[in-house]
Amino acid sequence: MSDLVPLPVLAGFAALCLGMVLTPGPNMAYLVSRSACQGRAAGLVSLAGVGVGFCVFLLLTVGGLTAMLATYPVAFEMIRWAGAAYLGWLAWNALRPGGQSPFQVRDLAPDSPRRLFTMGLLTNLLNPKAALLYLSLLPQFIDPGRGSVLAQGLLLGAVQMTISLSVNACYVLVAGEVARFLTGRPFWAKVQRMVMGSVLAGLAVHMAVSR
Repeated sequence: MSDLVPLPVLAGFAALCLGMVLTPGPNMAYLVSRSACQGRAAGLVSLAGVGVGFCVFLLLTVGGLTAMLATYPVAFEMIRWAGAAYLGWLAWNALRPGGQSPFQVRDLAPDSPRRLFTMGLLTNLLNPKAALLYLSLLPQFIDPGRGSVLAQGLLLGAVQMTISLSVNACYVLVAGEVARFLTGRPFWAKVQRMVMGSVLAGLAVHMAVSR
């Protein structure tokens, strides 16, 4: 594994994935709201759909998009700047006066397990942050000189999915308690938004200046 992807590179990618999953986005908002409204079991079924969505992104990336981005550097730069702009927009939504926290739960009607899975899948497939991670960030950690691009991509994808699904499972398990805590404590809700927004802004700046 260390020959395929050096441990420092793997650790850097893991840290980036952790930072991404800790920031608010469509997946977090949906899973938190679903879990708070319908219970942890419903949240975990929805999370299974999110996991399949990550598999789709990974297969698309290692199946040829990485080679396309390497062949057309302009396309890579466009995706990188689009990703930085999107993260900046998320940061503004969290930091602006009157901004919302992902733990401000939306009312959702109960759904069947099939619909829960499907909605989790679609939420992830239509999630710009997930697309950004796989189409723009993951290829930067692949080095054809180290061997199989396919094997490197699958390894990095496995790391991302392990981190993302583990953290999102924690969101599912504590969503109701955190939402109730923040609802009655506007100061801590604001602190949570400020922390999330600052992390997002930092990621946006890092993406904009990194090569």
